[in-house]
Amino acid sequence: MDFLHYPFPSKRNTVIANRGMVATSQPLAAQAGLDILKKGGNAVDAAIATAAALTVVEPTSNGIGSDAFALVWMKDELYGLNASGPSAKTISKEALAEQGHDKIPMHGVIPVTVPGAPAAWASLSKRFGKLPLSEVLAPAISYAEDGYPISATLGQNWQSAYKKYKQSLTTEEFQHWFDTFSIDGRMPEIGEVWHSPGHGDTLRKIAKTNGEAFYKGDIADKIDAFMKKHNGFISKEDLASYEPEWVNPIKVHYKGYDVWEIPPNGQGIVAQMALNIYQHSEPKWQDAETLHNQIEAMKLAYTDGKAFVTESSEMPVDVETLLSKNYGESRFAEIMDTAMDPKPFDIPKGGTVYLATADADGNMVSYIQSNYMGFGSGIVIPETGISLQNRGYDFSLDENHPNFLKPGKRTYHTIIPGFLTKDNQAVGPFGVMGGYMQPQGHFQVITSTVDFALNPQAALDMPRWQWMGEKRIEVEPHFPNYLVQALQRKGHDIHIAVDGGSFGRGQIIWRDQKTGVLYGGTEPRTDGSIAAW
Repeated sequence: MDFLHYPFPSKRNTVIANRGMVATSQPLAAQAGLDILKKGGNAVDAAIATAAALTVVEPTSNGIGSDAFALVWMKDELYGLNASGPSAKTISKEALAEQGHDKIPMHGVIPVTVPGAPAAWASLSKRFGKLPLSEVLAPAISYAEDGYPISATLGQNWQSAYKKYKQSLTTEEFQHWFDTFSIDGRMPEIGEVWHSPGHGDTLRKIAKTNGEAFYKGDIADKIDAFMKKHNGFISKEDLASYEPEWVNPIKVHYKGYDVWEIPPNGQGIVAQMALNIYQHSEPKWQDAETLHNQIEAMKLAYTDGKAFVTESSEMPVDVETLLSKNYGESRFAEIMDTAMDPKPFDIPKGGTVYLATADADGNMVSYIQSNYMGFGSGIVIPETGISLQNRGYDFSLDENHPNFLKPGKRTYHTIIPGFLTKDNQAVGPFGVMGGYMQPQGHFQVITSTVDFALNPQAALDMPRWQWMGEKRIEVEPHFPNYLVQALQRKGHDIHIAVDGGSFGRGQIIWRDQKTGVLYGGTEPRTDGSIAAW
């Protein structure tokens, strides 16, 4: 059987429940979160359990060495957690030059920044969790030690990465990736059972010490030793000094709803800027002019985001300006009848795996964690199962750019959780993962929901477009052809993709404010699943 071949149309219905729900990109991880809910955990416990399980059952997108962000709705208030890690205290443009680098490499020890995910789990558990971290991480530990069969999209992505790495990652520091993520020296097959005992042992230590082992204990020692051996920059001192940051989420008002994101260094503000620009239009269903305005609004927002977003303290323009009424109106006024090449906004003188959870008490979590670019840096710490992210790759080496590499600095970050409220009450968590597709996915999901009243599953099923730079737009294979032709006539350089794999992977849970009933949608572009109670 070919588990990637589906010749007939298929439909998913919105999942409806009222005692608890977990939506994510892998069925076993969703079930792990639901198991924790049934044991008396809340939405935060379920999110941590799901996130930890995803490091095992979807290693193609995240790992223990990931970064993370979370939006938590708890007792009628929204909280934000930024668990992205900074660059090493010893790294600099000059230090890279001494090693012969005139740009930051995509793979290897150089682009690794301090991983934030284990600290995110510990911080969330300490502040909001009901169950001990040892119990919450137990399902993930079981998957790692007992093994699990590889699902379809996971297997496809795993095999793709293996083939690419086999050709490009040939030096000694990458051998441990192959030791960890192969079976008998070959790439694993769909349906084959894979184990990672080192991964399970690391999770057990994290659970037992509430994350301390990773940042200050023997795991930190192993990371430090590996980095020193291979001329990396991250040290035990960098790990020991790390703390995730609780932040105030930022919002933009869109047609009666408030759309919330984590503030920069994340790129969630790009989705908000696009909504702020686009809300001055009059949307019509499946209409070329509407799509043109959406695309142009996103292009303008993304151009400004890439120009300005970094650590908020180093941005040349503040968040309030980028989300202001004047900004939205002035940028919308620049949209013409044909496609344009946008330039950054003139600054006034004087900016992955995803999961959503909900419990019976109305608490909800929007959570995202990622290694970046699939498996991340290609670096695995021996016998630990820890694959490290490569977030430092996004730093600029241009001293005049806001995102210029500095010691101890957090870079522009692609992963973003979203949350929707109306009249100061929770509607629910949403997210679309996938690199630079993420703000575009957030924008398209929210406009489909608010402008056209699509249910959560339909909003995720809707064919997507993606701006790739300049005037190039990619659309999914089933994107309506008459709209493709109309956009082409407006000057867009339209390309039809072979499949939908690059168009993001989303999850949504909406909560009826009167009845408490939960409505969930999951992603048809991956092994998406909803576990409900």
